[in-house]
Amino acid sequence: MNRSTLTAPGAFVNRYRWVICALLFAATTINYVDRNSLSVLKTILEKELSWSEVDYGWIQFAFTAAYAIFPTILGRLIDRYGVKVSLAAALVMWSSMSIALGLVNTVMGFVVVRFLLGVAEAANFPASIKAVAMWFPQKERALATGLFNSGTNLGVMISFGTVWLAESFGWQWAFVTIGLIGFVWLIFWKWGFDRPEESPHVSPEELDYIRSGQGKPVESIRLPWTTLLRFRQIWPFLIAKFLTDPVWFFYLYWLPSYLAKERGRDPMKSALIIGLIYTGAAVGSIVGGWFSGFLIGRGWRVGAARYAAMLLPAVLMPLSIVAYNTTSFALCVALISLATASHQAWSANVFTSATDLFPARVSGSVVGLGATTGGLGGMFLTLLAAMTIQWTGNQKLVFIWAGLMHPLSLFIYWLWLRTDFTPADIDAPKDV
Repeated sequence: MNRSTLTAPGAFVNRYRWVICALLFAATTINYVDRNSLSVLKTILEKELSWSEVDYGWIQFAFTAAYAIFPTILGRLIDRYGVKVSLAAALVMWSSMSIALGLVNTVMGFVVVRFLLGVAEAANFPASIKAVAMWFPQKERALATGLFNSGTNLGVMISFGTVWLAESFGWQWAFVTIGLIGFVWLIFWKWGFDRPEESPHVSPEELDYIRSGQGKPVESIRLPWTTLLRFRQIWPFLIAKFLTDPVWFFYLYWLPSYLAKERGRDPMKSALIIGLIYTGAAVGSIVGGWFSGFLIGRGWRVGAARYAAMLLPAVLMPLSIVAYNTTSFALCVALISLATASHQAWSANVFTSATDLFPARVSGSVVGLGATTGGLGGMFLTLLAAMTIQWTGNQKLVFIWAGLMHPLSLFIYWLWLRTDFTPADIDAPKDV
């Protein structure tokens, strides 16, 4: 099929960038199915393998540590070798590690495999954000980010299906099955993804549209991390990731325990509740990404549009404190759903701000640094939340903390950047 055929009137090519977004959405969904399956199967594995809570804690710590350490390294590799090769290699590795979980039966075996799983999965967001920067004009990036990021919520919901696989065929086959799904995705990725300038599926009109607002194409460059840290634009992004990413870890890892112990509900038997909460998160991710792009399309400056899209989630997040204190279970679930939706709306715009503030040729490194700081915050929260809950006997203080981090982060963004969302001049770094 030649290019003239593909660019015929009415052909799908004028919207091919959304096919790329769909591929990133699928990869993110698979990523979260693979990572969350262990949490879902925890009860079964504790019985089958005689795990203690400490054993499970070390296994999860191994994943979180790898997920915190490696995004920065992988971001550099993505900038060097490109999105197509890097994300494919990462998905092969994390799918293989998911399969390997079905082949080990010792705590140390799970620690090693989950660590390697965390290494590979740390590449997903730096690669996906870089792909969005390549394939979308600035006004559509937050929406595209919100769409692919909503795969995190679908992945969590789908992961509960591993219980049925484990009960029907054994826990080993649950891990093997979800690992195999990733190799199916590779077929579509190999066919569907290229740089927009090299893709046979992109019309000249769409290519011109994609390039709008992106500036002149520039060759990739390599910058040391210490050099990136000298740009003042990177610090509010890093601080926001450090403060607010752990809130998502909190909901991901501690919400089932909260529903079971403090609300008297067994989340394993209440899939509808979990599904409702993460459906809200998916909607928030998409709407939050759409909103800032909508404002930019209406003539708003980029900084003002991002702030407006971040303000509403920041204002709504403290309602999670009300969720903890209300006696109405229905209101509690509704407000937690609103909190997860608000976080994902926030996350879509924070991720996109990295591509606003830095050119695409270093976005993998920038997002990798952000993922590292977010992972470090998540590690810190895991230990702090556990000690706080053990000390107080409930999660009240952690809910209060989770409700305040987004307003604080937005204030830091404003204090640091004000309305200046001017992209960093990477040829002339300035002191912080």
